[in-house]
Amino acid sequence: MKKLIAVLFIAVFLLAACAPAAAPATQAPAAGAADACSKEALTAAGAPADLVGRATPIKIAIVRNLPSDDHTKQFLDGGRKMGESLGFVVDTFIADNDDAKFQELVAQAIEKGYDGLVISHGKKDYSYDMLKPAVDKGILVVTFDTVIDKDGATLPTITTTFQDDFKLAELSLTEIAALNKPAKIIKLWWGPGVPPLDRRETIYKKMQDAGTLQTLETVGPSNFQDVQGDIAAKVGALLAKYPEGSVDAIWGSWDEMAKGAYKALKDAGRTDIKLISIDVSNQDMNLMREPGSVWLSTAAVDPGLIGMVDMRLLAKKFAKEEVPANYDLEAKLIKATDLKADTTMLTLKDVIPGWGKSDAFLEPWMVKMGECNVK
Repeated sequence: MKKLIAVLFIAVFLLAACAPAAAPATQAPAAGAADACSKEALTAAGAPADLVGRATPIKIAIVRNLPSDDHTKQFLDGGRKMGESLGFVVDTFIADNDDAKFQELVAQAIEKGYDGLVISHGKKDYSYDMLKPAVDKGILVVTFDTVIDKDGATLPTITTTFQDDFKLAELSLTEIAALNKPAKIIKLWWGPGVPPLDRRETIYKKMQDAGTLQTLETVGPSNFQDVQGDIAAKVGALLAKYPEGSVDAIWGSWDEMAKGAYKALKDAGRTDIKLISIDVSNQDMNLMREPGSVWLSTAAVDPGLIGMVDMRLLAKKFAKEEVPANYDLEAKLIKATDLKADTTMLTLKDVIPGWGKSDAFLEPWMVKMGECNVK
């Protein structure tokens, strides 16, 4: 009997020794934190049941019809981060200003069964037909810089957003107008048919008709794979035609073109011609800070914020909350003299009051869901 007890004791000892150690108490999730992010807790905090009670996550496609420049990357990143904070699966696509490719990407997104779409820079002549199949399928849509109009018909379930392009043009062109009367300009623009540039053109034409501006040349890109290089070559070829003092400024209605013009001016040593633009990026600010830079200012909206606001609007649509038919984002003027040596897109808010900040369409339930989806 004693031998049997000894054997049993040894067996129990060996089993205990081989068993995995219990996890330390500090590794277990706190009950309060787990409860706060449960379906019930999120719903009680105001999160829509249609969002927190889904068996599968909402899938969003962001499709952009512009080249992969800084502005595009920041726009996509803002939308993706906002969507992922709400538990959405977000895929991004770039069409490089190829209208046929753009329409095909949107058609593929509709076919693949995305629940929502954020569409950027669709043109008026095809956007209605491109997006009607999405509406007919019940896919929710928010657009940016896209005009939806077919013989006066629109798609009223779609919310359209724009930068305040009229203000962007006014801010930038007022800076140019202060240089001379009339201010003699080489204008970087292309169209018609590009919605944001068409909107900016209305202010330009108004100031030109008033005698405030005098257009010497209009230059636009033809190579959208290398907009900067294309514009640099075209502006560079023009400069010899205009002796010192005959041009007051170059107006870049899109900063990707302005960067090309800056290179042409720098290569030609033309410090007599000033450069003023629309839109902003880290590259723009680096060029504005260069010693002797002629890039004086730019008017802009935070591109990351545009992506975030568009995604908030889409989330409110999924939550069946009221949203406007259209929305314009506030424009700001950024002067080279405002910039510090270390100012970036992330710290621009420190030198431009109100930059990158907007609670537009940001609901408390979005903040709560974002806290629970932080990785």
